[in-house]
Amino acid sequence: MPLRLRPNDPTFYDLFTESANHLVDGSRILAELLGSTAGTGLASSHQIAAQMKDAEHAADETTHSIIRRVNSTFVTPFDREDIYRLASDLDDVMDFMEEAVDTVHLFNLDWLPEEIAEQIEVLQRMAQLTAETMPRLRTMKDLAEYWIEINRLENTGDAVHRRLIAKLFSGEYDALTVMKLKTVVDLLEAAIDAFEHVANTVEQIAVKES
Repeated sequence: MPLRLRPNDPTFYDLFTESANHLVDGSRILAELLGSTAGTGLASSHQIAAQMKDAEHAADETTHSIIRRVNSTFVTPFDREDIYRLASDLDDVMDFMEEAVDTVHLFNLDWLPEEIAEQIEVLQRMAQLTAETMPRLRTMKDLAEYWIEINRLENTGDAVHRRLIAKLFSGEYDALTVMKLKTVVDLLEAAIDAFEHVANTVEQIAVKES
């Protein structure tokens, strides 16, 4: 087996952890959007949308830092394409969460179905797990439990999404409301799916480095 040069510079691991922590912030802001009780009135969507936009900009800066770092580093801790992919996957999660919040604001929605709280709970758990896992990329140890749990959570998110879609098309809501709510629900589902892409990339990296 050829000797693998692995730099001691922890910068990449720190940046990936920073990126994941932005997702923790984003999922927290999502929860704030619902207010204290889902389905009975939202917190100020204008203020929350502004907070999420700031969080998304901070996440973008971290992503740009990762890209600049990989472009200026001769020896990277793992494959360059995997670094680009992981940075992009993490960025996608934040983009979908920000778009969901902005959509609530732009559509002037003052309530959301109670089940959306379940989607946000899944996203919060995924974000926390991802933030806890990123530092472990440095040793490539104990990572399997991460992608297994993320996959389980993604399956939970799929089930919640199906229930929400069924509720929206039950005839309880007018067509315009269905369109608006479905856009938000689908964006949250896209964020959940994007977390699974992060986990898949982590698994691919771990397999290559093992």
